[in-house]
Amino acid sequence: MPDARSPLAMRIIEANPNAYHCLVVESDTPAVAHQLLDGVRPEQLLADPNNSTADAKAMLAGLWLWHDGLDESHRISQTLETPNGKFWHAIMHRREGDFSNSKFWYASAGHHPVLATLAAKAGPMIGAAPADNRLLRLILNGWHPAAFVDLVEAAWHHPADSLHSMAVQLQKLEWQILFEHCARG
Repeated sequence: MPDARSPLAMRIIEANPNAYHCLVVESDTPAVAHQLLDGVRPEQLLADPNNSTADAKAMLAGLWLWHDGLDESHRISQTLETPNGKFWHAIMHRREGDFSNSKFWYASAGHHPVLATLAAKAGPMIGAAPADNRLLRLILNGWHPAAFVDLVEAAWHHPADSLHSMAVQLQKLEWQILFEHCARG
């Protein structure tokens, strides 16, 4: 299957090797995010610009998140009344440390199609980690976004903790799966 993401989208993702390492972003949007994303139009992110406009806008919200541009992502995702927009909105609130609001938006997104994929791909990662109920809660009978919010809330102040590292890996996995889902429309 050909990649639905445009070459521009791929360059934006790959431009910053340190992107998306913070569980909670505590600073303003980095200059590199503005350099990469100011002026980018949603339709430029798709290999086939005839795909869904809402999904392309959701991708742009995701790219701002990838580069820690929470305000910019929020401005986009809060205008999208789609499950994808609500999911990005939930992630944005989690990354700003507004954990209860994040849970609200995950619930609002409903049983999103990426949850099954996320559970399937996160399962082996979690299975390889030392047994921990906080991790097992994530995949018990499918992926549980609220449990992931709880994990991030517990881990983000403890970067030396193995749960922090796992949460960062899972956060990246979640982002990749949702971004690809939006690209496929």
